[in-house]
Amino acid sequence: MQKQFILFGTSACHLCDDAEVSIRAISKTMPVIYIKQDIIEDDILLEKYGSSIPIFHCKETKNELSWPFNELALKEFINGQ
Repeated sequence: MQKQFILFGTSACHLCDDAEVSIRAISKTMPVIYIKQDIIEDDILLEKYGSSIPIFHCKETKNELSWPFNELALKEFINGQ
């Protein structure tokens, strides 16, 4: 079964936009299933991630890749899950 991921961020975060560009770029060569989760909509997520977004989170393993990351780091993280 393919792992699923969450990109935690907010709509007004240019770093989150950069992270999504990297995710989309690697998805051209490897399958990546992810959703975007706006932390503003959840007080718990806002408290946990408010000063550290974007975060790329694996739903199954609960492991997280913190910003800054590039396409190589994303591929390694995804393959390691």
